[in-house]
Order: sequence, then C-alpha cells, then structure tokens
Amino acid sequence: MSLTVQQTVPILRIFDVTKAKEFYVDFLGFKIEWEHQFEGVSPVYMELTLAGCTLHLSEHHGDCCPGSTVFLRVKGLKEYHAGLIAKQYGYLRPGLEPTFHNSICMETIDPFGNRLRFDEAAES
Repeated sequence: MSLTVQQTVPILRIFDVTKAKEFYVDFLGFKIEWEHQFEGVSPVYMELTLAGCTLHLSEHHGDCCPGSTVFLRVKGLKEYHAGLIAKQYGYLRPGLEPTFHNSICMETIDPFGNRLRFDEAAES
C-alpha cells in the first residue's frame, strides 16, 4: 500500500463564533479561508490558516469535544510571542517556557478550553 498524507487538519470545538474570531483572528493572527453555515440558525464551520497551519473550528456538537491540544513545531516563536504580548489581549498573556526536550514553548488557551502549543527547537 502506498499512502500519502497531504495535510492534517485538526478540528476544534467552539461555542461562540464572535469569541472564536476575536481569539483566532484578532489575537493570534489567523486568516479565515472560508466559513459555512447550512441555514442562518445552524452551527458554523470554518477554516483558518496561519503560516502553514490549517485549523477547522466547528460549532457542531458531534464533530469533536472541547479541551483538545494542537502541537505546532514553529520557527520565529520569540518574535511571534512579542507581537502577541504587544496586543495586550485582555484574556491571555502567554509566556515562553523552556521544555525538557531542549526547546521553547508557548501555550495559548482559547475561550473554549482548546490549547495551541507552539514549540520551537533550540538552536544547535
């Protein structure tokens, strides 16, 4: 068998589209690629991207459960972190922490309990 995975896209559960956009777009800097809703009162499903990362956010109760963690290996974490701190977002001020595997890590927690863990390997 010859399988090729072309992309992995985590789905994160959200409960409020406005709060999700405030956190993911306004604070973290993601771009909304598309947004779907069957009817005006049905749950929203959307795709966001940031620097090569793609996430799906879903209000649909059957898609996933809140409280998930997405681990992202990144470059340029210190600069990205400084930009986030400069925004003075009222709900989160993530720190940079050294890890046991010789990297630095920044963890963000969205308004729904989902975590994005940004990790950059130390320079050798």
